[in-house]
Amino acid sequence: MTEQEMWDAARTNDASYDGIFFYAVKTTGIYCRPSCKSKAPKRDSVCFFDTSKEAREAGFRPCKRCRSDLLDYQPMQDIASEVKRKIDEAFSSQTKLHEQLKDVGLTLRRITDIFKEEYGVTPKEYADSLRLKEAKRLLANSGEKIINIAFLTGFSSLSAFNRFFKNQTGRTPSDYRRKV
Repeated sequence: MTEQEMWDAARTNDASYDGIFFYAVKTTGIYCRPSCKSKAPKRDSVCFFDTSKEAREAGFRPCKRCRSDLLDYQPMQDIASEVKRKIDEAFSSQTKLHEQLKDVGLTLRRITDIFKEEYGVTPKEYADSLRLKEAKRLLANSGEKIINIAFLTGFSSLSAFNRFFKNQTGRTPSDYRRKV
């Protein structure tokens, strides 16, 4: 994108360019989104940046009108990412996972809504996929007893593990191990 294209977008307050670049006004020390409705600056007072971070590092401060600093602020993505990290760390322990999810500070229902919006699956579905993946790995690559694999992957009983595994794969863990 040329500087002229960026200048035209900033001059016409074109919101379709928000997040693609930022412009800063040297005389005011402020950087804005292209869609900012502030008074149009003189062309020779303007410089362009690819990111808001670059503009801040160059010494400009965010505009209070267009809140150019908030374009990168995605609180729901941050929450979903935190929940995903907690599930990745504790999927094999239901108790530990529930304790860690309490630390998020939201209800389980709200966590589920945010997570599903971001990743397309519920936290339980995601944790179950991790448990299944780990169970398959252990069945294929270890001589570990099936009951031990059940406990290692977070199941409280062998029957619960067998039921889960068969529902997910169409085979029992023993059958899966024999055919891999």
